Amino acid sequence: MTSPARRGRGRPGHDQAAVLRTAVTLFNRKGYDATSIGDLAAELGVTKSAIYHHVASKEELLRLALDDALDELTQVVSAAVGDDGTSAHDRLREVVRRSVEVLVAHQPAVTLLLRVRGNTPVEVEALKRRRWLDDQLADLVRAAAAEGALRADIAPDLVSRLLFGMVNSLIEWYRPQGTHAPATLAEAVTTMAFDGLLRR
Repeated sequence: MTSPARRGRGRPGHDQAAVLRTAVTLFNRKGYDATSIGDLAAELGVTKSAIYHHVASKEELLRLALDDALDELTQVVSAAVGDDGTSAHDRLREVVRRSVEVLVAHQPAVTLLLRVRGNTPVEVEALKRRRWLDDQLADLVRAAAAEGALRADIAPDLVSRLLFGMVNSLIEWYRPQGTHAPATLAEAVTTMAFDGLLRR
């Protein structure tokens, strides 16, 4: 992790957060491998040394971006898994709802996460974290089916992938300036996933 002292240093107008936002934008536009520190410096209108004032390497920028995408979602899933006082169905439903909100709040970083292929150690670690999330969610689906709240004739890992494939598809079309508020979007996805589209 970058030390607090390092994070606190910065030139006016280009703190580490601004550098990271621009890096994520470039990684998504050009691809991580095709983006250089020189490209990032040119985009920000600074020298390469000014970038290294904030981060040690391009790999560190990637790690920070992927952590931004994964950390809050990991917290959401961990809280759901550790909650023994609520039904698995309710916990799963809450994870889907909160996952939409996390994606909306961190959309550029989540977009980058969903495009990594394990070409670097940082990407490999991010993919491990994604697999852990997938496993935990499949366990929640399995537990909800055992409760009788969900149908049991579809494999839990498939249900999990379909649920979160739907959530992740938001990166392709959701735009923050649109007409759907994050809470409304989260509720719509959750309702459709668990209650369906048939009129009751």
